[in-house]
Amino acid sequence: MKYIVKKFITLIITLLVVSLLAFLAFQIISGDPAVAKLGTGATPEALAALRHKMGLDRPVYIRYLEWVWNFLHWDMGTSYSYSMPVSRMLADKLPVTFALTLISFVFMVVLSIPLGITAAKHRGGVFDRIITVADQVVMSVPSFFIGIVFCYLFGILFRLFIPGEFVDFSVSPAGFLGYLIFPALSIAIPRVAMTVKMLRSAIIEETGKDYVRTAYSRGNSPSMALRRHVLKNALIPTITFIAVSMAEIVAGSIIIEQVFTIPGIGRLLLSSISNRDYPVVQAIVVLIACWVVFVNFAADILYQLADPRIRLK
Repeated sequence: MKYIVKKFITLIITLLVVSLLAFLAFQIISGDPAVAKLGTGATPEALAALRHKMGLDRPVYIRYLEWVWNFLHWDMGTSYSYSMPVSRMLADKLPVTFALTLISFVFMVVLSIPLGITAAKHRGGVFDRIITVADQVVMSVPSFFIGIVFCYLFGILFRLFIPGEFVDFSVSPAGFLGYLIFPALSIAIPRVAMTVKMLRSAIIEETGKDYVRTAYSRGNSPSMALRRHVLKNALIPTITFIAVSMAEIVAGSIIIEQVFTIPGIGRLLLSSISNRDYPVVQAIVVLIACWVVFVNFAADILYQLADPRIRLK
């Protein structure tokens, strides 16, 4: 329990630091949101009135405390560009990005764990060599390039989907999920390659330890020893890597949404940066930080469940 409490306190402190940095970053960036909205030809009186309406004439620390308090109540301010609540804008975009992230994560886990185990079991064999070569090739290819290739192969040549014609869930749930398959695969494939390499190495390292040889001496077959003893220990470092990959999946979705024209928070983030729509950018940055921190917190809890020695530390 003490371990969980310490991790939770660290989580809260991390989120506060991230929120403060995200807020201050947009206070020192050059550019005036009032000028960006009214144009350079606006009168000083009009600019002053708009700055007062936006709250830009108040002290920074007051604006930050008010912003944090409102954020905790899902009030993220008003968009400078669209003059509508940021929370409403994100409510339309978050489900799309969440679905893309979830499908990518499922692909990563479902593909990488069986491939990693099989490659380790047949170490040095033909299958292992094929997987090793494929890993090196795939890890060197960025997700956006895979997405471009998928758009050309499966969108233009094989016509399995129409690139750019996103299907909303309210229109067709099957069409919505079908459209996200190839973007999710584009994000997942490089992470699958890295996770396979990590899991394969961990299993091979564990099989050379004394407790595995003891398991063999007690009559356990290699498959039984792998299933009963090796996997539990080999999965502990792999969980760390999967947690890190979850953060990378969110970052990868921002780029992939541009390639496949998916109306998620990634496209909204990039357009808001271009328009200097700071309330939207701040909200998205903090939400992504929350996602990363909570994923790592969950990974720490899983560590504790998987390895009791962590509780003693």
